[in-house]
Amino acid sequence: MSEPVLLVVDDDPDVLRAIARDLRRRYREDYRIVRADSGAAALEVLEELGERGTPVALILSDQRMPGMDGVTFLSKAAEPFPEAKRVVLTAYADTDAAIAAINRSQVHYYLIKPWDPPEEKLFPVLDDMLEEWRAGYRPGYGGLKVVGDRWSARGHAVRAFLARNQVPYDFMDVESSEEAQALAASVDPDDLPLVVLPGGERLLAAEPATLAEHVGLHTRAEKDFYDLVVVGAGPGGLAAGVYAGSEGLKAVLVEREAPGGQAGTSSRIENYLGFPSGLSGGDLARRAVAQARKFGVEILTPQEATGLRLEGPYKIVTLSDGAELSCHVLMLSLGVSWRRLPAEGADRLTGSGVYYGSAPTEALLARGKTVYMVGAGNSVGQAAMYFSEHAERVVLLVRGDSLATKMSHYLVSRIEATPNIEVRLETRVTRCGGDQRLESLELKGPDGSVETVEAEYLFIFIGAVPRTEWLGGLVACDGRGFILTGSDLDPEEHLADWPLEREPYMLETSVPGIFASGDARHESVKRVASAVGEGSVSVSFMHRILAER
Repeated sequence: MSEPVLLVVDDDPDVLRAIARDLRRRYREDYRIVRADSGAAALEVLEELGERGTPVALILSDQRMPGMDGVTFLSKAAEPFPEAKRVVLTAYADTDAAIAAINRSQVHYYLIKPWDPPEEKLFPVLDDMLEEWRAGYRPGYGGLKVVGDRWSARGHAVRAFLARNQVPYDFMDVESSEEAQALAASVDPDDLPLVVLPGGERLLAAEPATLAEHVGLHTRAEKDFYDLVVVGAGPGGLAAGVYAGSEGLKAVLVEREAPGGQAGTSSRIENYLGFPSGLSGGDLARRAVAQARKFGVEILTPQEATGLRLEGPYKIVTLSDGAELSCHVLMLSLGVSWRRLPAEGADRLTGSGVYYGSAPTEALLARGKTVYMVGAGNSVGQAAMYFSEHAERVVLLVRGDSLATKMSHYLVSRIEATPNIEVRLETRVTRCGGDQRLESLELKGPDGSVETVEAEYLFIFIGAVPRTEWLGGLVACDGRGFILTGSDLDPEEHLADWPLEREPYMLETSVPGIFASGDARHESVKRVASAVGEGSVSVSFMHRILAER
């Protein structure tokens, strides 16, 4: 496989030489630096690279060029190389055009000229861009292979598990791949999905729990006692782990599925501070995991907390494999599950055409198809925009009479401007039809009429159910199961047995030393930034508790 390319485009030969020199000095060990002196010439270069099968990691283009400006060129460049990171070099006078291009998803980032010193103004941005590109890069992959039926619920669970835990794999569909058919012929159909490890070892009827130890994930803690145990590695839990670890606390995170929580399934988060071009939930989780591990934080996944008890001031968490973790302070960052769709056949076909969340593993498989989505919040809006880049058509089914009620304005505007997204208001799914996989949907419209449409994909984003049932009533919750904290705790109803003279800290539950953050907390703001803030702020209160001992 050829080295990935960094393409530099500028009509000024002196500038072109200068930036190529800087890039070569920084990236020549891992990338090949290619130059072009115009947008038209660069498109010819890209065509040639595409014919050779050479990957393009990043395209850096000047904005003011004769014949074709940088934004126009980068928009054209996205067609042959959609995964390449696109950065425009611009002067202060042209920043409005660059920002508009970012909003239209034509450009990922813009840099202001001059970029000296590159160590401060150029390399940090490009390092970040290239790291994100590398995370999704699959070069002639010869590692782990998943062999199975694309419509298998068990197979989908394996693929989603690997993808969300940032484990590279190659999926081989028995419907379309001759190699997959040959491999599948050697095993019983009930043994699919078949996972072939890089060394050749085969795992039959693979499941996420059995895969973990083979792909380098950890399910067992190194210690018996910690300063902090975090249950749930969503944004709030990851933030708590990072801040605790950075301040010298012994911390471990317990995650039942994959780091990132529900936010980790988001295809694009565009309103998170510091990322003007947006980033995927998976990429945010990957960065946070690396940051936590840098500070010595353990992350156990897949591992599930199943019970909680108190022994004096200590909190004891029981795990699904019977192990126990003891700690001074416990953080509950439990997240929520999508509410089940009350439609006939939906439960039976879950994982076989019916999916909860964005399921980015299905995006490429849905190329050229019509995709249906149910929901009205930011999550479904982000998913609709993402799938619109792959599917022929995305149909958004909304129970209410407007998108603007629950969805951010920027997403509503994007959806309205995307020609292959259709929004159907006051429409509900009443039935999911199909034998082994989803084949049709019954839709009830605003006038009460029922329409049957052919469908292979349905993605559901409705409501939220907190994962608090395993707490056994130890901490106070509201009537829907969301955890009460701080000033939301009623002194007479929830704090009758509170043993301390002080009142609960902000984010502290009805049990001293147990905190909650994120979506499972009562009346929380359902935003990634809010959860991160809660996780980080709680660490300051944890220090106070540790000082009280």
